[in-house]
Parts: sequence; structure tokens; C-alpha cells
Amino acid sequence: MSETRSAPLYCPYCGEEDLRPHEAGHGAWECHACARVFTVKFTGLLARAVRR
Repeated sequence: MSETRSAPLYCPYCGEEDLRPHEAGHGAWECHACARVFTVKFTGLLARAVRR
């Protein structure tokens, strides 16, 4: 597995792309457009595939 993480491409609240890492810790990002701070966390995988 890769040791590096991908950065979010846009804010999940306003959709803007002006994001910077936040000092709160690992996975925290701040949006300079809407002034929100959010975290990105991988929760897990589904036990089985989702049928469409």
C-alpha cells in the first residue's frame, strides 16, 4: 500500500478548490472560500459489491 495520501480536490460544502491543510491534525483541511474545516477519513470497504 502507498504511504502517501491524496488531497481532496474540492470542498464538500461549497465545491470550491481553495483548500489547505489545517493545523488540527492528520486529514484536516480548511476551505478558504467558505471558512469551514473538515476531515477526510477512510471508513472501510463494503462486505459485498453493491448491485445497480
